[in-house]
Amino acid sequence: MNVRYTWVVHDVDLQKLPVRFAMDRAGLVGADGPTHCGSFDVTYMACLPNMIVMAPSDEAELFHMVATAAAIDDRPSCFRYPRGNGVGKGRILIEGERVALLGYGSAVQSCLTAAALAEARGLQLTVADARFCKPLDHALIRALAKSHEVLITVEEGAIGGFGSHVVQFLALDGLLDGTVKWRPLVLPDRYIEHGSPADQLAEAGLTPSHIAATVFNMLGQTREALELMS
Repeated sequence: MNVRYTWVVHDVDLQKLPVRFAMDRAGLVGADGPTHCGSFDVTYMACLPNMIVMAPSDEAELFHMVATAAAIDDRPSCFRYPRGNGVGKGRILIEGERVALLGYGSAVQSCLTAAALAEARGLQLTVADARFCKPLDHALIRALAKSHEVLITVEEGAIGGFGSHVVQFLALDGLLDGTVKWRPLVLPDRYIEHGSPADQLAEAGLTPSHIAATVFNMLGQTREALELMS
């Protein structure tokens, strides 16, 4: 996709052609190494004006997202999935308080595990599946920002991707002028070397323990955060 990006821009997005891009190896893919990790696709696809960008969180969601892409006939669309509903609508998976985790794609599963770690320490988190990077579910994000002290976006993507689109909306909508704190969890600004998916997530700081520790740090509960990382 990187090599043919000019074609995507000029021959597809500019013309608003209903081309569907199914991008495999999204996020960290283990032994395939840095040449095959899908770190940058969200960034370079979501910046295109006409592109619809989405990511399923599991196999069942992927099934429905393929059908969604097939039904979009007035513009290009793309969806990413790791190895192995209406457009622009996310969903809340767990209702909690104080802190909301807004996951994108495969990171949603890590968010659910992080929520279980937090619950074991007496904190019930909200977990939401964004499903779409573009168009964003503005109503969902607005509701999360207004009803929580902390909003954390989580993605297996590079800087400039899903979290950047969320904070752009938050800022323009005036939601950062209030009490909510926002933090992004993204891939670090370097290539992740070969390893198992678990090892790569640990190197990137995107394991459930890292996510839960970030939650407690944001709440000023450093002891719980240190316990999670020990």
